[in-house]
Amino acid sequence: MNVQIQTVHFDADSKLLEHVNAKIEKLKTFHDKIIGAEVYLKLDNKSQLIKDKIAEIKVLVPKHSYFVKHQSKSFEESFDIAFNSLVSQVKRQKAKKTVYN
Repeated sequence: MNVQIQTVHFDADSKLLEHVNAKIEKLKTFHDKIIGAEVYLKLDNKSQLIKDKIAEIKVLVPKHSYFVKHQSKSFEESFDIAFNSLVSQVKRQKAKKTVYN
């Protein structure tokens, strides 16, 4: 699985990158045909003192893709909530597929 992590308006530390990579690797347990994943970590509201952190995750599988986005006050929280939403999407889609096959 090809995983790309891009940071926008900041440089991520190794702890955050390890956290993201560890979670993305867990996706293999929910779907066995994942081609790749793209993770975007962004800072929003650069002009204000309090910056919101945005995590976007896009996962590519044959004939389909999943996309989630979440915003909160920390990257870990944003990514974890987006990841949980993504897992729900994958499980729901897989359940639909097994019902119709």
